[in-house]
Amino acid sequence: MSDTNASTRPLWQRMLVRRLKFLAVVVAVLAVLLGGSYLFAPQWLYSANIAREAMAAHLEKRSVQAGDTRWSYYEGGQGPTIVLLHGFADSKEVWLEVARQLTPHFHLIIPDLPGWGESSRDMNASYNIDSQAARLQTFVQALGLGRFLLAGHSMGGAIAGVYAAEHPRHVGELALLDAFGLKFKQNAFVRESLAGKDPFAFSSRAGFWRATSLVSDTRPDIPGRFVDVLVARNVEDHPFIAKVFNELREPSQYLSVQNRLGQLTMPVLGLWCKDDKVIDLSALDSLRNGLTHASAISTSTLSGCGHMPELEKPGETAQILTAFALSH
Repeated sequence: MSDTNASTRPLWQRMLVRRLKFLAVVVAVLAVLLGGSYLFAPQWLYSANIAREAMAAHLEKRSVQAGDTRWSYYEGGQGPTIVLLHGFADSKEVWLEVARQLTPHFHLIIPDLPGWGESSRDMNASYNIDSQAARLQTFVQALGLGRFLLAGHSMGGAIAGVYAAEHPRHVGELALLDAFGLKFKQNAFVRESLAGKDPFAFSSRAGFWRATSLVSDTRPDIPGRFVDVLVARNVEDHPFIAKVFNELREPSQYLSVQNRLGQLTMPVLGLWCKDDKVIDLSALDSLRNGLTHASAISTSTLSGCGHMPELEKPGETAQILTAFALSH
């Protein structure tokens, strides 16, 4: 009876039913594939999600050989150039949400710093602040960049500050976000670091969440299998993380920007999270007091974030960077 009814239906109805059945099969297959990928190959889904975010930010991934490093970087957007540098044990992807809000107005260059992310590394070379600032100059030259706003977070902030002091003709404006390299009140993180304990090297989900609680005000919503991807990458990087961590424990490194503040002549922005448990807010006072020759000094503080304003407050961070860029 049902076969007879089906055969007597109008052609458009029969075609519609077939298409709906086909779509149902496609959806079922995709669900199985995605579910299987999440369980057994989460790195694929993680990478696909990163690619989706980069596309939404209108960024293209590129690479260039500069000096001793094969640099991987994002580039996109139109307007004045902003170069964004990530922090310790991090990568260019940390800037994606901020970038999505900046590319309509600015031309962005966002590299994986040498040794980190997808850029190449040499375990026999130094990756301290001074060495990275020197490498950054080879990258700038390789891309033929003129003057730009240079912004750096944490370790990237120290590299940005040292680079700006040594290459002022390239840096029109300098933005330091919760930057390493300045004097600040000693906290638990400093005491543990000086004792040789690195909270950013971990081997389990528990270790990942401990590190996350140090840098975040609120716990981010990250799927468990994506956490496993990040843990696996961190474990693979343990020797390099330990090497760079020990290099940065030297006084010449954790005071690398402090010792050069008097050389900075361009407009400087200091942006800090009020409750930073890594680089205490008192570093902002050191920055302000030491900028004796800067043509302009701007400071901003954000509530509701830990050490990483670009992740926890991307909208506010993008707005502050935009206002700072446009005001100069």
